[in-house]
Amino acid sequence: MDHIQQLLDKNTTINNLNLVCMGIGDQKAQVLAEALKINTTLTTLCLASNQIGGQGAQALAEALKINTTLATLDLRCNQIGNQGAQSLAEALKINTTLTTLNLNVNQIGYHGAQALAEALKINTTMTKIYLENNKISNHGAQALAEALKINTTLITLKLRVNQIGDHGAQALAEALKINTTLTTLKLNVNQIGDYGVQALGEALKINATLTKIDLHNNKISDQDAQVLAEALKINTTLTLLDLSFNRIGDQGAQALAESLKINTTLTLLYLSFNQIGDQGAQALAEALKINTTLAKFYLQDNQIGNQGGQALAEALKINTVLTILDVIRNRINDSNANAKIYQKLQINIINKKRLRCLQILCLEKLKELNRISEIKSLNSIIYDSCQMKY
Repeated sequence: MDHIQQLLDKNTTINNLNLVCMGIGDQKAQVLAEALKINTTLTTLCLASNQIGGQGAQALAEALKINTTLATLDLRCNQIGNQGAQSLAEALKINTTLTTLNLNVNQIGYHGAQALAEALKINTTMTKIYLENNKISNHGAQALAEALKINTTLITLKLRVNQIGDHGAQALAEALKINTTLTTLKLNVNQIGDYGVQALGEALKINATLTKIDLHNNKISDQDAQVLAEALKINTTLTLLDLSFNRIGDQGAQALAESLKINTTLTLLYLSFNQIGDQGAQALAEALKINTTLAKFYLQDNQIGNQGGQALAEALKINTVLTILDVIRNRINDSNANAKIYQKLQINIINKKRLRCLQILCLEKLKELNRISEIKSLNSIIYDSCQMKY
């Protein structure tokens, strides 16, 4: 560890340091923290799985009050606990460079989450915070929700496996009606049911920034799916919705199918490990004949039989945008239907590649003629991609 400290003290080129699973513990974390107070080049530090406890986290927090270059700190799978989280929270009120903080699996509890939430009300640089598997419960979720009403920089919040139920989801939903920056919210593997989903559905009708929401492995029923389906008819920003490992059957699938006929932004939909049968699959197939944006659709591990499989195969004769339709581990034993689905997907994939090649050739020609800027008035999305390429 001494040589790492010396390296950080003197080196002027290293910006990324990965020390995962090095048995660092609190004492060596304190040594690293002292080096961070002096170092002016490091931007990414990974200390995952190192048995760092509250004292080590406190030392690192003191360093963050002084350090002016570190942008990413990964402390996942340690033992920083509530006190360590509180120390880091105090540092975030002062630090102006850290943008990503990973505290997954650290036993911070709801008190730690509350402290971090208070920091997020003040901090103006943090864009991503990962708090998965920390037992923050409804109380922690409610505190973070209050922070989201004020914070204007956070774009990603991950709260997987946190014992969050309806009350926590309702609080987060209210925040989503106000927040204008968050784009990714992960609430998977929690305990969200009817009331929480109802609130989230209402929020999605209003929110205009969220693009990804992960609700897989909660307590979402057919009725809840219908609520989300109504939101999808109105929402214009969501591109990814994960409802896998829930309790959605044919009625829920039928409601979602109706929304897919109207929605024009969703590109990824996960309905794996639910209870969807032939009727649900047939409704979804009808939607796929109309929908022009969904590119990846996951339906594996449901109860879809030959009729549903045949309907999906027929839909792909019309649909030209879907490149992934996963129906494995269902009840489709019609090899002809499976073959048709696979063959049509391959055609869509090839056509998509051809279209991309054509677009590139067109862009190259427009660049040669110095006319790329003219695309903006025709299609702003294509214009933005041109700006990224050129």
